[in-house]
This record gives sequence, C-alpha cells and structure tokens, in this order.
Amino acid sequence: MQTTGAETAAASKVMNGAEMIAAQHLAAEIPVPDSLLAQVSRLILATHPTGDAAPDAIKKYVRYGSSPRGGQALLRLAKVCAAADGRFSVGTDDVRAVLKIALRHRLLLSFEGEAEGIKTDTILDEVARKILS
Repeated sequence: MQTTGAETAAASKVMNGAEMIAAQHLAAEIPVPDSLLAQVSRLILATHPTGDAAPDAIKKYVRYGSSPRGGQALLRLAKVCAAADGRFSVGTDDVRAVLKIALRHRLLLSFEGEAEGIKTDTILDEVARKILS
C-alpha cells in the first residue's frame, strides 16, 4: 500500500552531488569494443522501416525508428550497467539489458501497429534477436 495507503515512505540519500558527478564521469570512461559499436549502429538502423536490416515487424508496424541519440542513450546505459556489475568494458548482454529502457519511447508505431496493439518492446525483442545474436 505504498501509493494508496496513509503511510509516507521515507527516502534516504544514496550519494551527494559530487559523488553523482564522479559516477557519471566514471561511466563515461568505460570503453565499448568497436565490434559492439558497429552492432549498436546496425541495431539503430534496423529500427527504421526502410532500412535493409529491418525485421518484418519493423517494416510492418513502425513508422519512424530511433535516431542516433537513441544509440547514444543505449550505449550510456549499457556503460552504467557494466559498471554496476563491476566490469570495465561493455558487452552485448549490457546492451540487451537496457535496450527497451533506452529505445521503447523512440519508436513511433504506424497506424497498423497502433490498431493491432503492437508493443514496442516486442518489436525491440525481434530487432535484438536479429542484430545482437
């Protein structure tokens, strides 16, 4: 009953502003292998219905795919995922783990996709299977 009850949840401070900035700088320094950069680029291009690598679901249900900023967000989140796991390099599993968080709101479904109740998460799963295999 955290949101509907009378009790008020207490928040506790996890880190201060300087620690947050330091954590951001640390994550930015985590390297991404060139092969994974290429995969992320192909993945972003595959979200476009006119792209050569676009899966059938993209071609049928997506009107607009992700921009390059989606790729940047995906890589930044993947770096944080790697750091949180204690690793100093980003891997494909990190990209998979944050793919939907980074891109679900960056795809615009077509009329057909909306009418059929297609979820962007389902489409992103298909893109990941095709590109990140």
